Amino acid sequence: MASSTKYIFITGGVTSSLGKGIIAASLAKLLQARGFRVTIQKFDPYLNIDPGTLNPYEHGECYVTEDGAETDLDLGHYERFLNSPTSQANNVTTGRIYNNVITKERKGEFLGKTVQVIPHITDEIKRNFFKLGETGKYDVIITEIGGCVGDIESLPFIEAVRQVKWDIGVNNFLVVHLTLIPYLAAAKELKTKPTQHSVKQLLEAGIQPDILVCRTEHPLPLEVKKKLSLFCNVQLNSVIEAMDAETIYDVPLLMKKEKLDERVMSKLKLSSKANADLEQWKDFLGKLKNPTSEVKIGLIGKYVSLPDAYKSIIESFVHAGAACECKVNLTLISSEELHPDNVAKKLEDLDGIVVAPGFGERGLEGKIETVKFARENKMPFFGICLGMQVAVIEFARNVLKLKSANSTEMDPKTPHPVIALMEEQKNLELMGGTMRLGSYPCELRKGSKASQAYGKYKINERHRHRYEFNNKYLNAIEEKGMIPSGINPETNLVEIIEIKDHPWFIGTQFHPEYKSTVLNPHPLFVRFVAATIENKKIK
Repeated sequence: MASSTKYIFITGGVTSSLGKGIIAASLAKLLQARGFRVTIQKFDPYLNIDPGTLNPYEHGECYVTEDGAETDLDLGHYERFLNSPTSQANNVTTGRIYNNVITKERKGEFLGKTVQVIPHITDEIKRNFFKLGETGKYDVIITEIGGCVGDIESLPFIEAVRQVKWDIGVNNFLVVHLTLIPYLAAAKELKTKPTQHSVKQLLEAGIQPDILVCRTEHPLPLEVKKKLSLFCNVQLNSVIEAMDAETIYDVPLLMKKEKLDERVMSKLKLSSKANADLEQWKDFLGKLKNPTSEVKIGLIGKYVSLPDAYKSIIESFVHAGAACECKVNLTLISSEELHPDNVAKKLEDLDGIVVAPGFGERGLEGKIETVKFARENKMPFFGICLGMQVAVIEFARNVLKLKSANSTEMDPKTPHPVIALMEEQKNLELMGGTMRLGSYPCELRKGSKASQAYGKYKINERHRHRYEFNNKYLNAIEEKGMIPSGINPETNLVEIIEIKDHPWFIGTQFHPEYKSTVLNPHPLFVRFVAATIENKKIK
């Protein structure tokens, strides 16, 4: 255990979805801006070993890291804010903890001892708490504990946090508790009682929070802060107000104004290496809030009733919009509602179309109609993962005239499998972690729109899929004008397709949205937004 590393734990109370991930990312950003080396990890209390097999409606999108870990969407926030990659070690679930302990027990590593929640499960949790700290790469490790204080499933995590304080010493340990101060409109009053109860539950578990971050829709008067300080055993200047923000990217500046970083540094005895340098961040916010143009882009997918299912794509458009000084109005459209009779009516007002990733055949025909509309009407089009595969299927059906062309995922008996399973996937029974996952190289064709966007010919991008472009159809498709402009140099698999005689029509087998950050917006998203601005001018 690296004693020089400081550990901050972020817990949540009263209700879930208060934004622990955003507070963690904002605090990390402020400490990073002062010159500290920071990373964030997320411990989730559910029993799935990773979120890879979860339906997006259950838990939002599954975010993929460089090393191919399928993780919680909060890791996306961490990367977008910090502009540095995370890994498998940054996201641990109860399922993984128990799996590790039970595997050790089966190997006889506990020497016949009775295996119990304390100490065996809590020791395994602590081992994972300290894993990144032991690398020596970080001054500060921020750990977000998922769920809500008081949940049965998060009790072992809370107990492990309690033990950590005594393992590493009081000056290396800090707990930030995020809570809600509800406003009762009828009484015109902010209520502190839920927070008092939440902190009492933490105290029952043996943890005294050092800092309270209070989510609120109204400013907290001094009396309310004093009351919270008194009843929750927290210093008055450690009661931090977190008002609802116009954009999540405002939160680091709001937390700086509330001196969250200063309170943390003082309690952890961290001497500041510099004043927080947030100039680039402020430039980004300036462009985001003062656009010079506006476009309407349709996001076509099947999970549109839960925008979190497309979190990284939505945020990538925020980054690209700011880079182009353009307000991107993203309209989420269900692919199941689109058919040949209404597709033109529903899509003609758009300036550009994105067909989203997904699995399974539900909504597929609506996506195919969408691609056809974008291709024939020369509307800027961006297909991601399944979106790229759908573009290939549509092209094969309507340009190559292979009417029953399909992916073997949707129709295993299709006579024209333009999208098919990779050889090594064919005999796999397990669903979890068996896809092409993580970062892979790709070489771009000279003169292609893709290489113009990136400004280089060799790139690495992250994947999450089982099915691939079937190279048997490569020559036929290229002859008709769909170019494989990105190829994996090791496997010869097609990673990017584009259509020659079209203003902007690109499909990627990888997920570019996973690598877009505030300070490095993804070039394909930037070029796509630029193409929609041009398209709007012509209309």
